[in-house]
Amino acid sequence: MNFFDIVGPHLADLTKNEQALFEFVIKNMQKIQGKSIREVSSLAYVSTATFLRFVQKIGFSGYSEFITIIKFTLINQQQNAKEKLPFTVKQNDYREEYLKNIIEAVRVIQPAKLARVTAKLAEHPEVFFFANGVSKHMTEYLYYLYSMAGFSVHFPRDKDYRRLAIQQVNDDSLVFILSYHGNNDEFVSMINDFIQAGLNPMIVSVTEADNNVIQNMSDLNFYMFTDDIQVNETDITSHISMIAIMELLLHQYVEDRGEDDFNMTRP
Repeated sequence: MNFFDIVGPHLADLTKNEQALFEFVIKNMQKIQGKSIREVSSLAYVSTATFLRFVQKIGFSGYSEFITIIKFTLINQQQNAKEKLPFTVKQNDYREEYLKNIIEAVRVIQPAKLARVTAKLAEHPEVFFFANGVSKHMTEYLYYLYSMAGFSVHFPRDKDYRRLAIQQVNDDSLVFILSYHGNNDEFVSMINDFIQAGLNPMIVSVTEADNNVIQNMSDLNFYMFTDDIQVNETDITSHISMIAIMELLLHQYVEDRGEDDFNMTRP
């Protein structure tokens, strides 16, 4: 059984402190596998009793099952990563993994995070998209989507334009950083520039489910799940789960507030 299949149905019931523990587990799955509950509790700065209650609340019978499932989930992820080409995987298996990645990306989204983003969108902020590499190409679609929904959207396509766009960001802005690996030096430097300038925009990132720099520097982070695929030494890794997350944020806004703001209608 996959870790995210187990915890998904329980995420909506987590308290703020439990959500923080869940974030800790997601960011440190590699580090905590094989450790005792005492060691993991110490890393999370909580008591063993608190961590055990958390483990049981997210669907596990106890710590032993929790750590075993994490181990098997990581093994499966590593095995999937070794399958570099789609045609090296049985067609049915690849379809299953493709669908599972989308489902996991949406399932682990915490309602409180959704609510914070939709509340920010309701303020009609200047929206900035920052992306490069493969992520930049799919961001073209997101730029169209959010623009057609009535938002003032900025999407600088190259580094020089991004440098100029950064100067337009202010405390009221909503900044989306779409970076699969989450360690892009340009975007890390950009966030540091905001901090040095005393700016406090809402920074929302979408990265892989791993402990990475951009994730840790963001106000909110959403996890995308995918299998790395290289063809002819070119990255063609699927970003469909990243798109799904960004679509869900917008559609949730439409569901909650959009009809009042933009007179949106559904057939």
